[in-house]
Amino acid sequence: MIDVEIGAQERMLHRWKLVAALAAWAAVLVAWFVYQRSSGHGPVDTAQGLVDAARGNWWAAFAYVAVSVVRPLLFFPATLVTVAAGILFGAAPGIAVAAIAANASALVGYSIGRRLRNGTTPTEATGPLARWNARLQANTFEAVLLTRLLFLPYDAVNYGCGVARVRPTPFVAATAIGTLPGTIAFVLVGASITRIDDGLAGLDRTTLATSAIIVVLSIIMSRVVRSRSAT
Repeated sequence: MIDVEIGAQERMLHRWKLVAALAAWAAVLVAWFVYQRSSGHGPVDTAQGLVDAARGNWWAAFAYVAVSVVRPLLFFPATLVTVAAGILFGAAPGIAVAAIAANASALVGYSIGRRLRNGTTPTEATGPLARWNARLQANTFEAVLLTRLLFLPYDAVNYGCGVARVRPTPFVAATAIGTLPGTIAFVLVGASITRIDDGLAGLDRTTLATSAIIVVLSIIMSRVVRSRSAT
């Protein structure tokens, strides 16, 4: 009887901690959106401001990774951050830094998703969601790899895999491999321009063609993965 009461108290304490964490997260999001609205700075302007602040400084790589880790909490577009790596560090170094940052960002979203799950299991889902959960549990690596190669919403996949409590090792491995095509494509775009807020004005045709080819190859690879997992 005492053990049951202690267990109930622990579950209640967990729920209150979860509510407090969600409330704090919501407050941060509201403050962030209010700041953007009042300052008139959208995601592109914010990203360019961060690039201007970090450009040429020895701590730029560390700041970039830190921003990438915080980014999922603010639902800031991952694409802009990846392009910024190309502007700040160039092609090869930018790909390396962006890859590290992308995987760190994915782990943040995954960890939050695991914490957010409260008393539900993947088997409780119905319809397509139930089938996807079953696929995630049965073959986590190929399922996550497919989402990455198809460029499905990055943060949504991270949170969803955390809520589904998929095994972390195949999640990390599939993310590291599956995000490379997109990382390379967008870093190359960034490396060929000088400012994010200039859009594609300074983008040369060779870089654009290379990035497009990488995206197409990624989609083709996703079809191979899908056909393999279906057999």
